[in-house]
Amino acid sequence: MKFSIIDAFTDNLFGGNPAGVVLLPEGQDFPSDEVMVKTAAELRYSETAFIKEFGADTFNIRYFTPASEVDLCGHATIASFYYLLNEGIIESNRIYTNKTLAGDLEIAVNENSILMDMGEPQIFDTIPQGQATEELYRIMGLDSENQGICEKYPNLTLLPKKVSTGLIDIMLPVQNESELEKINPDFNALTELSKNYEVVGVHAFTLNTKDGKIHARNFAPLYDIDEEAATGTSNGALTYYLYDYGMIQFDRTYEIIQGEKMGRPSKILTQIERKSGKEKIKVGGSAVTVAVGEINI
Repeated sequence: MKFSIIDAFTDNLFGGNPAGVVLLPEGQDFPSDEVMVKTAAELRYSETAFIKEFGADTFNIRYFTPASEVDLCGHATIASFYYLLNEGIIESNRIYTNKTLAGDLEIAVNENSILMDMGEPQIFDTIPQGQATEELYRIMGLDSENQGICEKYPNLTLLPKKVSTGLIDIMLPVQNESELEKINPDFNALTELSKNYEVVGVHAFTLNTKDGKIHARNFAPLYDIDEEAATGTSNGALTYYLYDYGMIQFDRTYEIIQGEKMGRPSKILTQIERKSGKEKIKVGGSAVTVAVGEINI
């Protein structure tokens, strides 16, 4: 089977977030889950996407970390459709369907970017203020005081919340870029906390930045991902979180910067629109191919 290593959410080689992409031969079904987990572990990236052609404009993609399957992965989806475009399997300026465990999602393939629908946006619990919030920030290596203050909205305090656009993460507001850079999680404690809250991990962000853009960091040790350079689903969830606070407008493109601390700066584009009376989040960006080859399965 053909595979590629692709950096998603970047225009530059060795930037963004790398993903493995495996294209199944036409007419072939997915290998066993065990084989796909082992393949993901062998390729050694946070996620590997396995693509099955489902029809002329439809694909079925499954996503595996080195530990287990996940319902959806944003950067691996961007990588997958970039790969399909480069192989001439799909064309630009077209809409395709991606069948995933998080539902059927539209993928808009353009010449310079790929935008994907996220799963249904949902806000779950707010992390209780007091001991629970203090523990959360402490596990992340921070003091909880003043972390949710936003300079643009001085009368509003942002709170940590569980949010999903396919995968549930804790959105963790921090005061500024300095606090964001200081994050140094206790990974064992964060793994246990993620289990207890039934989340993939923690998506920390700040709006108080020098360039006026949103900056973020993502941590998911429960899935063997200590830190990730670009996470589409988490930034989709962040977009909905900010929309719920009244900070995001419809039909505008927002840019989120992630991966700087890892030396892999990523640019994630997000949008929110209304379709059939419901909010819909789109996440996307560009990608570059690092390597191609054959894997013997």
